[in-house]
Amino acid sequence: MFVACNTFCFVREPFEAALRHIAELEFDKIELALFEGSSHLTPSEAAENPDLAVQKLRNGPSLTPTSLGLDFGDLDLTTPLGRKRFDTMCRLAKLMMVAVLTIPAAPLGSSFDDEVKRLSGLASFAMREGLVLTVSTHAQALTADPAAAVALCQAVPGLGLTLDPSHYIQGPNKGADYDDVFPYVQNIHLRDTGKGPGEFQVRVGQGEIEYGRIINLLERNGYDRALTISILDLPENTFEVEVEVRKLKLLLESLI
Repeated sequence: MFVACNTFCFVREPFEAALRHIAELEFDKIELALFEGSSHLTPSEAAENPDLAVQKLRNGPSLTPTSLGLDFGDLDLTTPLGRKRFDTMCRLAKLMMVAVLTIPAAPLGSSFDDEVKRLSGLASFAMREGLVLTVSTHAQALTADPAAAVALCQAVPGLGLTLDPSHYIQGPNKGADYDDVFPYVQNIHLRDTGKGPGEFQVRVGQGEIEYGRIINLLERNGYDRALTISILDLPENTFEVEVEVRKLKLLLESLI
């Protein structure tokens, strides 16, 4: 395992400045977040010119992408345009020598069977390209229930999870056990999170995330990928993101 930084940790900075900031914090690996509507690279921009997206990374500091975090906004990935854009992101991942892609799962209340059908086509294409498709565990998605997250992975060949423990502490799971998801984890997002209202992100050490236990469970299940720091750069933060990113980096490195 190794520690990486999500580019969205510094999303309020221009993309090139965010990359420099991450490099200055002595990271050499990143998760490249491409969210429609963000001020950084978006899936539509990268799909229009994948070579330019790769060039933007190569022209910056020496940072290796380990995964792509994708959010296509309102675009339906089952439509011809949606599939074309998803397929282009898979090709972009191959250009960057990235193995793992993360997309959102369907919202809470969606049909489980429809989601299995949607993800089956996407995961099948990703596998043919030598990639691993994952869905994130999120409090407002079908994966808010750990059992549903596991059931999706069992129903869709090749599908994995990007585990975000914060959503299992603050979401409808309410801090209940989620150990059953670990065999399916192919990526992980980490920050500290409390149980109280407004405590989705708190200073490192003030929340409920048991980093040592999480790493132990990952090791038991053969996980050897990134521990991705994903402290979101939000206007309402009561702390300095850079300070918390640095603290969490040191903590995680001491545990692996």
